[in-house]
Amino acid sequence: MFSGIVGGISKIIEIKKKKKFHTYTVRFSPALLKDLKIGDSVAHNGCCLTVKGIDKFNVIFDIMQITLESTNLGILNIGDYVNIERSIKYGDEIGGHIISGHVMNTAIINKILKLDENYTLWFQMSDSYLMKYIFYKGFICIDGISLTVGKIINNMFSVSFIPETLLSTTMSQKKVGYLVNIEIDSCTQIIVDTTERFLKKNNFIL
Repeated sequence: MFSGIVGGISKIIEIKKKKKFHTYTVRFSPALLKDLKIGDSVAHNGCCLTVKGIDKFNVIFDIMQITLESTNLGILNIGDYVNIERSIKYGDEIGGHIISGHVMNTAIINKILKLDENYTLWFQMSDSYLMKYIFYKGFICIDGISLTVGKIINNMFSVSFIPETLLSTTMSQKKVGYLVNIEIDSCTQIIVDTTERFLKKNNFIL
């Protein structure tokens, strides 16, 4: 489980492509490495992966085919950076919102607006069906970052970023056309799905 507060960005230094999965190596900072051990869960751009090996500052992970196909991890290259968050522990501060690390969909950046200190990105969901879970001022996780939804138009939505988030994540490196990982807020999803089931069961027209 994660909170959407990125602990740092890390560089991909090796990718080994194998049948039905990739093994990739990421260079961690000393802070991210602290007490890390094989078997631990680590979020990469919001996608939960398990530590396979540790070699000094280099940490090794396997990425299964389904993850490569359903997230942006499959299009990353050596030299790219990813947002990293260690799993939260009992007693840790939850500065964002509860995140499972199970990426539900991807979205494409279709507009970037910069004005003084204001930095706003517009995203278009790859699967418009999931837009029913996105609400004004609601939580959303984008590439592992806990964020707040701004405006919503059809199957697009906007998010504004504070300077600190731009400095501590990969978002300032993004360009129009880039693919990002999306995890919908689980509480919102439960409420929407439960309401829909209730209405259908009682023959309400949706």
